[in-house]
Amino acid sequence: MKSVNSQRIVAPRGDEPETLPGAKDALELLDTAVERTGGQRRDGQRTMAAHVAQALDTRRHLLVQAGTGTGKSLAYLVPAIKRSIDSESPIVIATATLALQSQIVNRDVPRLLETLDDQLERPVDVALLKGRNNYVCLHKLEGGYPDEEDPSALFSLNSEGAQASGHPDRAGSSLAEEVVRLRSWAESSDTGDRDELLPGVSDKAWRQVSVTASECLGRKCPLVEECFSELARHRAGEADVVITNHALLAINAFEGIGVLPEHDTVIVDEAHELVDRVTGAVTGAISPVMVRAAARAMRKNTSAEHEPLQAAAEALDAACTGKPAELLPQGLTSDLKRAMELTRDAARAALSDTKPEAKDSDAGRQMARARLTEVLELSERTLGADGTFEVVWLSRVGGWEPGRGYVAAADTDPATIHVAPLSVASRLREGLFHDRTVVLTSATLSIGHSFDSVAGSLGLKGEKAPTWEGLDVGSPFEYPKQGMLYMAADLPKPGRSVSEEQLERILQLVEASGGGALGLFSSKRGAEQAAEYVRQNSDLNILVQGESSLRGLVKEFTDDEDACLFGTMSLWQGVDVPGRSCRLVMIDRIPFPRPDDPLSSARTRAVSQSGGNGFMAVSAYHAAIRLAQGSGRLIRASDDRGVVAVLDSRLATARYGGFLRSALPPLWTTDKLPTVTGALRRLAETSRE
Repeated sequence: MKSVNSQRIVAPRGDEPETLPGAKDALELLDTAVERTGGQRRDGQRTMAAHVAQALDTRRHLLVQAGTGTGKSLAYLVPAIKRSIDSESPIVIATATLALQSQIVNRDVPRLLETLDDQLERPVDVALLKGRNNYVCLHKLEGGYPDEEDPSALFSLNSEGAQASGHPDRAGSSLAEEVVRLRSWAESSDTGDRDELLPGVSDKAWRQVSVTASECLGRKCPLVEECFSELARHRAGEADVVITNHALLAINAFEGIGVLPEHDTVIVDEAHELVDRVTGAVTGAISPVMVRAAARAMRKNTSAEHEPLQAAAEALDAACTGKPAELLPQGLTSDLKRAMELTRDAARAALSDTKPEAKDSDAGRQMARARLTEVLELSERTLGADGTFEVVWLSRVGGWEPGRGYVAAADTDPATIHVAPLSVASRLREGLFHDRTVVLTSATLSIGHSFDSVAGSLGLKGEKAPTWEGLDVGSPFEYPKQGMLYMAADLPKPGRSVSEEQLERILQLVEASGGGALGLFSSKRGAEQAAEYVRQNSDLNILVQGESSLRGLVKEFTDDEDACLFGTMSLWQGVDVPGRSCRLVMIDRIPFPRPDDPLSSARTRAVSQSGGNGFMAVSAYHAAIRLAQGSGRLIRASDDRGVVAVLDSRLATARYGGFLRSALPPLWTTDKLPTVTGALRRLAETSRE
């Protein structure tokens, strides 16, 4: 039977929520929780909770846009907990960021369950589940796996690792010291979860004590009964509510691997990130370096011949030599195809030659076979990608050179071949929506009161798409009274770097506001340029992403009401600094995808070839959601006041500007600089009184 798509925008209205199927009990619990915690009744929160309860009761998919201040976590947690008590399978809640995952597990859920303890029919068990490589492997920790690198590397300086872990002040620490600290921590940890280790360690150190899912020995492992990952999966299997991430949700839905317990209900928070996170989870990458590593693992851990795979790696390297980093719209070129066929055949033969006995628990052999399996699967995928369903591109990575800084990649730098689905819509429809009830929520889902764009990307549009409802509960904030949107229409169109005119405008704005500015830039270099310019021309305290850990920078920005924090994309989302410390948000340019981004280019081309507007469907949609997320950093509480300044004139002058503005909070809008600087000065003076 053909399904019919549906969309309904529902505004909060009086007592309507109580009349929805399944909503009454959930709303009673919500009201009790709010009252007992001293909170305020919010109509938008109650409307959302009622519609989530209805969706779970009627098993219909629901998209909910809930603006900042709605309290959306509580609005879906209450109906989810209520539903889980009567359900035979757990409710799965998936987030995009570790910050929200940690907030739900460590703060929101424990507080809610404690508050409602006497209102629930029985205790509710909540479990956190992540991918296997997020947990310490006890077998590897005790020497059950062979060393993958030269042991002397453990005693070298690890500036790269220190930077990766977000602690540049630890640049002098060695990898060996990190591993020693890891071992000590693992002995006392109850979970083995990397995120519970503070301060963190570099990725390189973590690899010394963890394994991927394919490297794991599974039930053959002598320590399987004590395994942190297995214990986490067991707890999840017994839980009423399972908290996980988008990537694990994607792997469970698409890879045929049961990494999550059987479930029929999913709630996706930060749902604007779902398509990108899913795409990232199912994107593959193969390189000559990777094939050589597989050959090396064979030579070290098996008696099978590794020379054919080594030869295939050299052939692949030769085929990549001199080729530019770009999209391959028709699939692999003839020479790359021949080299990839050699790689595929060599990996397949090697897997046959290294097939273990039934009770083989040789971790080295398992590690080698895991690498061979990955090479085989990726080579087969790249050979089958012709630009219709999956696309292929070649990338090269530049590097850091003393005295020159970061140098862009050249055609002679190491190459990687990537393969990714042109769209994940059909895979989401079949793997996620087909036999489950899914609720998706975010502060930024609709554009111009329409969910069409996000619904299409999720597989909820077109023939055979399941039925769904769209709900926008608004925000409790009075945006036109609390904030101002400044469009710098007089500035020249942005170039490849921050212009002199933009730098001067940034200085004018931060001086008028007396600090308290969050600068969101499209590049690390742009943030550094702006910071250098403002430091040279003012006495303001300027914090720059990369000069300390992100957590430390945000804390200092919060504590010093007149500091400024400049950074890139990781500051555009998830930074929550209510109050006077953030009274000005500056955005240097509209966050379109990079012009040379291969996947965006391929998707734009596909939409255009099918008769649509590729630019609007891909680039403009991407920019609108990111712009809304960045602008959303300003108003975080009912008494917040301030200005969002977009220093890209195209927001005011380009034909697509109206589309982008329709995704933003409804701030009072102007293009008059004196109006803005005057408002910022008054705000700064009022705040100091």
